[in-house]
Amino acid sequence: MIVSRLKAIFLSLPSLFLLAFHLSASQNVPEYTEAEHQQCVRKEHPTIAFEDLKPWVSNFTYPGVHDFSQLALDANRNQLIVGARNYLFRLSLHNVSLIQATAWGSDEDTRRSCQSKGKTEEECQNYVRVLIVYGKKVFTCGTNAFSPVCSSRQVGNLSKIIDRINGVARCPYDPRHNSTAVITSQGELYAATVIDFSGRDPAIYRSLGNVPPLRTAQYNSKWLNEPNFIAAYDIGLFTYFFFRENAVEHDCGKTVYSRVARVCKNDIGGRFLLEDTWTTFMKARLNCSRAGEIPFYYNELQSTFYLPEQDLIYGVFTTNVNSIAASAVCAFNLSAITQAFNGPFRYQENPRSAWLPTLNPIPNFQCGTLNDDSPNENLTERVLQDAQRLFLMNDVVQPVTVDPYVTQDSIRFSKLVVDIVQGKDTLYHVMYIGTEYGTILKALSTTNRSLRSCYLEEMQILPDGQQEAIKSLQILHSDRSLFVGLNNGVLKIPLERCSMYRTEGECLGARDPYCGWDSKQKRCTTIEDSSNMSLWTQNITECPVKNLTTNGRLGPWSPWQLCEHSDGDSTGSCMCRSRSCDSPRPRCGGRSCEGARIEVANCSRNGAWTPWSSWAPCSTSCGIGFQVRQRSCSNPAPRYGGRVCVGQSREERFCNENSPCPLPIFWSSWGPWNKCSVNCGGGIHSRQRSCENGNTCPGCAVEYKTCNPESCPEVRRNTPWTPWMPVNITQNGARQEQRFRYTCRAQLSDPHELQFGRKKTESRFCPNDGSAVCDTDSLVDDLLKTGKTSARIINGGWSFWGAWSSCSRDCELGFRIRKRTCTNPEPKNGGLPCVGSAMEYQDCNPHPCPVKGSWSCWTPWSHCSATCGGGHYQRTRTCTNPAPSSGEDICIGLHTEEALCNTHPCQGGWSDWSEWSLCNEEGIQYRSRYCEVHSPDSSQCVGNSTQYQDCLYNEIPVILPASSIDESTNCGGFSLIHLIATGVSCFFGSSLLTFVIYVYCQRCQRQSQESTVIHPTTPNHLHYKGNTTPKNEKYTPMEFKTLNKNNLIPDDRTNFYPLQQTNVYTTTYYPSTLNKYDYRPEASPGRTFTNS
Repeated sequence: MIVSRLKAIFLSLPSLFLLAFHLSASQNVPEYTEAEHQQCVRKEHPTIAFEDLKPWVSNFTYPGVHDFSQLALDANRNQLIVGARNYLFRLSLHNVSLIQATAWGSDEDTRRSCQSKGKTEEECQNYVRVLIVYGKKVFTCGTNAFSPVCSSRQVGNLSKIIDRINGVARCPYDPRHNSTAVITSQGELYAATVIDFSGRDPAIYRSLGNVPPLRTAQYNSKWLNEPNFIAAYDIGLFTYFFFRENAVEHDCGKTVYSRVARVCKNDIGGRFLLEDTWTTFMKARLNCSRAGEIPFYYNELQSTFYLPEQDLIYGVFTTNVNSIAASAVCAFNLSAITQAFNGPFRYQENPRSAWLPTLNPIPNFQCGTLNDDSPNENLTERVLQDAQRLFLMNDVVQPVTVDPYVTQDSIRFSKLVVDIVQGKDTLYHVMYIGTEYGTILKALSTTNRSLRSCYLEEMQILPDGQQEAIKSLQILHSDRSLFVGLNNGVLKIPLERCSMYRTEGECLGARDPYCGWDSKQKRCTTIEDSSNMSLWTQNITECPVKNLTTNGRLGPWSPWQLCEHSDGDSTGSCMCRSRSCDSPRPRCGGRSCEGARIEVANCSRNGAWTPWSSWAPCSTSCGIGFQVRQRSCSNPAPRYGGRVCVGQSREERFCNENSPCPLPIFWSSWGPWNKCSVNCGGGIHSRQRSCENGNTCPGCAVEYKTCNPESCPEVRRNTPWTPWMPVNITQNGARQEQRFRYTCRAQLSDPHELQFGRKKTESRFCPNDGSAVCDTDSLVDDLLKTGKTSARIINGGWSFWGAWSSCSRDCELGFRIRKRTCTNPEPKNGGLPCVGSAMEYQDCNPHPCPVKGSWSCWTPWSHCSATCGGGHYQRTRTCTNPAPSSGEDICIGLHTEEALCNTHPCQGGWSDWSEWSLCNEEGIQYRSRYCEVHSPDSSQCVGNSTQYQDCLYNEIPVILPASSIDESTNCGGFSLIHLIATGVSCFFGSSLLTFVIYVYCQRCQRQSQESTVIHPTTPNHLHYKGNTTPKNEKYTPMEFKTLNKNNLIPDDRTNFYPLQQTNVYTTTYYPSTLNKYDYRPEASPGRTFTNS
């Protein structure tokens, strides 16, 4: 634990700490020396530190990929194409986020072959050196482990390769060799590079397109002498090349000159002389120097930028790498370059003679051609002998101004781009210059001497301590953005950052052509965002000056050191560290550092007891108990080796010794259960307890429990028979007699719980003849004598049914009843009762009851739709508990609930893939995803943001054979007979047509064989005017030559092969015009390829 972080605390606690170390004197701000004062009054250009620029910069890196040296803008598709080592990328122009990454490395065999030739593993990779966007294609070439290869790809899908061709003469073998290339609107590729493994054969080479391939003269140092190619531009009738080379015309030691060369785009080479070689090649020296009695020359061109609207070409020039470092920026008008090419040539008659001026035979050469029906038809109008010896111009191309726009000592510039900015009063050319240290200088191209060679700002695009040369610069004028290619990534920097200037003084003092102060809005804006031009102010009259005032900043902490402290009674040890106000120290009136300069931690401390706590309540309310009190070793606690406390942390004592507890009131034990109240059928028995030492015991004194739950046996008892009673007495005395008895039964043990059973009746017949003795004979005799008979026995009869009662339920099947009585007639005089039921039941209201709907329970939450980056899950319920029916109300409320989940950011950074798109016209469909992380690191958002795949089309439906169809079935009125007749007719018709074609072809072939041999009318038939085949058709173009005249390095993917000059005149057959990539020299009859 840190005891204190501020020195003031130690000073306020006397005798608490005695530090065993002393602070260095650097903690105090020293007085300024005279040298420091001079530093404060000097003027420097403004510098934007990396930390200040970082919020404005978008950055792209890719794990394991380096050398982001090739950048190509594709504004139509809002993308930046990037070529790096073993990879091609498509990035968004908005924030250089990854759209697609395509691996393009060398295969294992090629790398192994490269290393077997003495090259390192680093060199034996595929470095992209040509990257050109034209139309809907991207043409790119790579070194491919010293086996150059080129490919043409879809601009919207770099993994889709349209064509592969040999990269020799289009791309260097060695990634360290400079090269450049441009594709014209006609599809012709102009490349300037070295075309052999050793790098000794430089060439400006044309290929592809519909014109023959041409190159500069081979192994001729007067044409090209160890050049370093910088840039190429397609301008009008010419293609211009900018490079630096060893000056062949300089006769005093080795000197490098910067050059501009041009060739005509309609040049088709010479015939017999300069065959397969440029006939319009010219070159001139570019001069960029500081004026004086002895000018200081910046001879080595490093980078160029072409402004077509101004016909102006800017160039970065430096001194030789072995001399004092110095750099300059010069600009050249295209008219000045044209003037130099229209001037005289410089020619050397022989190696021992001097280079002397020679008149230009065609001073205003405009790539004219010979159209005079001569054998040299379509050749340029330059005489071939002149073209062979006159190519170096005598005049030097002079810059627009006498002195360079920018000069800088002790530093080397590497790259340059220029933006045109509309200021309040004029147009400004703003130059962005990359340096070898990884900074970008912003300067004005102006003739105003007060602004000459001053920098508006210098941007530190790399963290402190890092330095590397800028490999590529591209500017997007429409977006005012600068794209920077470095070894480890690509940066996008906005050119306009007016909002960083908060006050009017800062805005106008920046001298930034993009920015001005809007007095109405009270803020620094661009001219487009200003409220009114009259209220928008700029002040670009002098160079901006950097504010040299530097506030102090505390440096890093020193290592922890052992120190001592004393608390009066004992001493202990601590760990201490300090820091100084030196990163940076205050300069030129800057504020001193704020914050602690000393930290103390881990001080040893002896433990001490806290005071005893109060005694806790007694453990008993009466009788002997105990009390507790405690203390802890935390006043202070022992730390970092301090002594622990000595003694007990807990004390106990007795309590309530003189407070005896009263006798306890308690229940006695339960007594035994008494006898059960019944023997069967379920009775009860009980038990008792008594309250000792009082009568306030809680609870009951008696407890009851059921017993003998088993059923009792059924007991039946019959009543005695009743006396016989006469019934239905006839006049003659015959009658029936009846007597009755009843059966009683009792369940359980109680005999009083009897139930009446059914009545049992016995009858017998008593005839009047006395044959049967009946007990009632005397009674019947008496009745007959008195004339009185017994009352007539009437059996009972049912009355009509009564009305149905109301239904017992309103729904879901109730019942109703109706009744009748045994009163029609009522049984009398022992008559039989009615037979049947006196009550009748009937179902009613069977329809279901109306049910008001009610929600079921919520289901568990579903799985989250995304594992990170914010998804959602849901749960549902249904209106089925119960479901509404019979017109009742439905459930009220939501049946689905959703909630956010997994809102933590994704570690991978990507969102989920979208659905596959529809197929486009090229049979490709794609899906995309986006990076959810605003500023992803190297482990996030790795991979492509777009995936492509070929469309999967449905198979052609299978047509069932005719045998599977019922023969009796007619289709559209046609029967099976019609189909058979049609098939037979087609068979005979096709046979006849085939025979006629065969006979015709035989006849044509016979005539062709007879006319194959053509007899020339003159021995030198190559100059015979009767041969009207154009030169381009007779000229079988070459791919390139490795020797000065005839040796050929084959390329199986191109259409250009040399027509070799031979001294043997043979019968020659010229084939028709060749299609691209389909010509084979061995297939041409009569051609003779020899080495002459």
